[in-house]
Amino acid sequence: MKRVLVVLSVFLFFAVLAGGVFAQVQVGIVLPTKDEPRWIQDQTRFLDALKTAGVSAEVLFSQGDSAKEKANVETLITKGIKVLIICPQDGTAAAAAANAAAQAKVKVISYDRLIRDTAAVDYYVTFDSVQVGAAWGKFLVSKATGKANNLYLYAGAASDNNAFLFFEGAWSVLQPKIADGTFVVQNSDKAVGLSKKAKLSRDEQASIIGQVTTNWNFSDAKNKAEANLTAAPAKAKGTVYICAPNDGTARAIADAFAADKQVTKYYITGQDAEIPSLQYIIDGKQSMTVFKDVRTLVSDAIAAAVAFSKGQTPAKTTTYDNGKIQVPSKPTAIVTVTKENLKAAIVDSGFLPASNFKGL
Repeated sequence: MKRVLVVLSVFLFFAVLAGGVFAQVQVGIVLPTKDEPRWIQDQTRFLDALKTAGVSAEVLFSQGDSAKEKANVETLITKGIKVLIICPQDGTAAAAAANAAAQAKVKVISYDRLIRDTAAVDYYVTFDSVQVGAAWGKFLVSKATGKANNLYLYAGAASDNNAFLFFEGAWSVLQPKIADGTFVVQNSDKAVGLSKKAKLSRDEQASIIGQVTTNWNFSDAKNKAEANLTAAPAKAKGTVYICAPNDGTARAIADAFAADKQVTKYYITGQDAEIPSLQYIIDGKQSMTVFKDVRTLVSDAIAAAVAFSKGQTPAKTTTYDNGKIQVPSKPTAIVTVTKENLKAAIVDSGFLPASNFKGL
């Protein structure tokens, strides 16, 4: 009799476990790396907001490795998640992770970056990446006077769909000013060759991005900027206009340009409102950043996750083509931050305390 009870107990344990009663995690979150301040910010916001909402969650990092990303998703599936929020390291490679989640009947929310070439994406939570790039272009155009202003283009990783959207937005504003001679691109002959074309195909974008990519890596960004400056004649320096793809690479690129004695002034873009870059803006070493309030993006992601968990459909205002399907989305607003409005946008809004900064 005792043996029968033991066998029955073991059977019930595994039956209950399989049913998810012991599942400790409702929402699984996979972010690309711990090595960029942006994603640590996101981790903190997610865990704080989900705890407040009474939702159990776990955050795992892929550390720039798509295989680890898929393994992370598989780990979270075994913990019984019902919703996966994933920011892909590589938009196309992440399709395998999304497919694994979908096969386990887990709802997949693509976060900040779009997972491509799969139907296993239920929703996309993002800032309007095209508008981010357009904000860079508008800022640089607003600072330019006369003709033949030196323009240096830089981009994110070619594996990141957002890098193309950022570039698309920047190109939409900068291209007319390149075509009319306001700007001269100094570090991409592909961009020069396509300068009369307002709308670029993905392959044409890729040809430019391939020349100016930073791979979202600070060292790569610095090395590329230094190589560009080494190759540039004196007339390509002086006052320069730099389209940099995010805050980390902006700081690396800015440091390289600041170190060149033939560069007398530079204007440089960025995004993410990282604390070091906000300090750079205060100190006059970075010109602007696009503030994408992670609090709002996280709130939108959580709202979508909660809706899915209740069998509802999250709000949609547009769709994004991931190469396989049109993914529903409701893009989150952005704010351009310069030295003039930094205190109001960052400190007075409650995003960060003034104690984080010197000279504000």
